[in-house]
Amino acid sequence: MDMAAPKKHCKNIDENELQSEPVLLPGLPNHLSRLCLADLPPSLLYRVCMSWRRFIYSPSFPPFYSLYALLAPMTPSGSCDQDQCHLHSASFLCFDPVAWKWRSLPSPPSAPPLCMLSRHPSYISRILPIQSITASGHLALIAANTHKFLPALSCPLVFDPLSSKWSFGPPFSSPRRWCATGSMHSSVYVASGTGAQYHRDVARSLERWDMSQKETDWIWEKMAEFKDGKFCREPIEALGYRGKLCMVNIKGKARKEGAVYNIVMNQWEQMPRGMLGGWTGPATVDDEDMYVLDQESGSLSKYDADNDCWDQLIWPSDCLKGAEHISAGRGKVCAVSGDGGKIFVVEISARPPNVWTLDPPQGMEVIAVHILPRMSLPEY
Repeated sequence: MDMAAPKKHCKNIDENELQSEPVLLPGLPNHLSRLCLADLPPSLLYRVCMSWRRFIYSPSFPPFYSLYALLAPMTPSGSCDQDQCHLHSASFLCFDPVAWKWRSLPSPPSAPPLCMLSRHPSYISRILPIQSITASGHLALIAANTHKFLPALSCPLVFDPLSSKWSFGPPFSSPRRWCATGSMHSSVYVASGTGAQYHRDVARSLERWDMSQKETDWIWEKMAEFKDGKFCREPIEALGYRGKLCMVNIKGKARKEGAVYNIVMNQWEQMPRGMLGGWTGPATVDDEDMYVLDQESGSLSKYDADNDCWDQLIWPSDCLKGAEHISAGRGKVCAVSGDGGKIFVVEISARPPNVWTLDPPQGMEVIAVHILPRMSLPEY
């Protein structure tokens, strides 16, 4: 394609016309132009002209995928009362791979401003969990701590990338922290955890929210309980894998317990021995594939359900050692370094797999990453 010609045409567009609805391809109505441009790489369209750049961030263009990161100030300082808490609070940003830049998400609706601490200025060596998941193409914030070490959320906060708007989920029956969170299809699951104080009933509970229902019908539905409360001591990722939620109560190679919730049968099952034995670090799921990153060696493996074993995809890697969180999607696995200072992107679809590094904004540390469609940008 001759890129110079479209650029010249775009510069000749009348200014008033550009402000209303820019002409995408001179001589064609825009609804036909969109069909012509929709199959082209967004990285190409971004470089040609401003009208095409606006187009790829509009609802009319098939959304490309971006990296969403939960970040927090690296060195909180000063007091952390109610008035100052938002200065230390974690926030979400989106890395746009086409523009190659970080973009801030709109602030979640909250009055006063939402306070989610990963480090308390009075206890900076203590890591406080902030738990977020993806479900049905949305980003859902489930649990966090306030400056008083209380549950920060009375209901989930949900971000829709295509509209670039936040909304509220149904109120929790028991706001909690240090819980197990996960999703499968259109449903969000919250299990165990601790509220303002420990309660045995909360520590054994499992609840489901079906996002496909009408908003007026949104509720948390109680499901089969845990046999005990051993999963309320750590922030736990419950992975939706082949109709089941899979989770372990401790990361790394320490002795751990596994649990599997059968969604169809609404019952808890024993985790397969091979799955549990190879779960040696943060894990994630992409479609029908489950991956685990060994925190000690830095190797990445994929679970073989037929043989109940883990197949190594990447040999031990120094850069992946100690990773605290991983996420997968679109043929890539993204890993957060142990100190939160780097994001390593592994292209597992390549042979051999490629690994490249992404730095967070200066002064910020990464807590978690997710792969979702890009945000719609009204400024474009």
